[in-house]
Amino acid sequence: MPRPLVATIDVSAMRHNLHVIKAAVPAARVWAVVKANAYGHGLERAMRGFSAANGLALIEPEAAASLRELGWKKPILLLEGFFDETDARLAEKCQLQVTVHCQEQISLLEKLSLKSKIDVHLKMNSGMNRLGFTPESYRQAYLRLRSIPCIGNIALITHFANADDADNPGLSLWTQINRFQQATAGIDAECSLSNSAATLLHPEIPNDWVRPGIALYGGSPGGKSAKELGLQPVMTLTSEIIDIQSLRPADVVGYGSRFATENPLVVGVVAGGYADGYPRHAPDGTPVLVDGFKTRMIGRISMDMMTVDLTGIPTARVGSKVTLWGEGLPIDDVANAAGTVGYELMCALAPRVAVVER
Repeated sequence: MPRPLVATIDVSAMRHNLHVIKAAVPAARVWAVVKANAYGHGLERAMRGFSAANGLALIEPEAAASLRELGWKKPILLLEGFFDETDARLAEKCQLQVTVHCQEQISLLEKLSLKSKIDVHLKMNSGMNRLGFTPESYRQAYLRLRSIPCIGNIALITHFANADDADNPGLSLWTQINRFQQATAGIDAECSLSNSAATLLHPEIPNDWVRPGIALYGGSPGGKSAKELGLQPVMTLTSEIIDIQSLRPADVVGYGSRFATENPLVVGVVAGGYADGYPRHAPDGTPVLVDGFKTRMIGRISMDMMTVDLTGIPTARVGSKVTLWGEGLPIDDVANAAGTVGYELMCALAPRVAVVER
């Protein structure tokens, strides 16, 4: 009998969430972001779930090549571009579009002798200070790219630091938009600015293309809950109770004896731990469902197990269904309790966890 920990992927929810994105910005085309194995959901499943997207975007050149082998015919964008000449030639072979974010990438393109043209997306660092050319150097980079024979279309892109907190005093959304618009004034090219949060919370931002990620998988990009945004969970992680312990007052639970009982307590042991991708740092009180009843995780997360409070759950028994996140328990609630984000929980799903599709 296989271990009862299972991640169920709902491909129809992928389609639903893409529809929500497209409805929010009907005039824009959509890059569905599928990096990191589609946020842990599986590249091939995402390709099917996002078949109505205008293109797929990711980081990994080898995964982009796999998408072509799987039959994806529409555009594919490498969000960090190429890392060396081999990647650049792969982009030509597989007809990949590439992000260009530094002088070194432009220099490599100048040296290459390619038989076909490559479409590029010129990245601006509008204040987040990760990848991209500064607004002051952006136009020069554009002109330099425009002079390279192997370059086809050039699109203009940037990335927002605080789309879910538009008036953030450190760097506001509006500051980034203004910097981008001023630096690109007069350049006739398609633009792509918005991530999930900007697309759903600020659909008025002008975009030819949007680049949603977390929202496609049913996680909140911030600002509002996934439910408020009309999103459905795609990944549901479930397990079972594999043992029950009846504790007395002052008994302790788990490594480090972090949790001590004040009253008699019935505790369920769940198959699932940090080696499966559940966050080890999750504190006592992190929400969990047992037979549909909301309860709390208690004690330190072990490699293969965790413990939950069964108080007030009359149906609880060995074999009871446990939902760790997903349908009935938003992944963002678990992530917030654990001091992290839903992105990390999705992407951390371990290879040993069984994955089934619904």
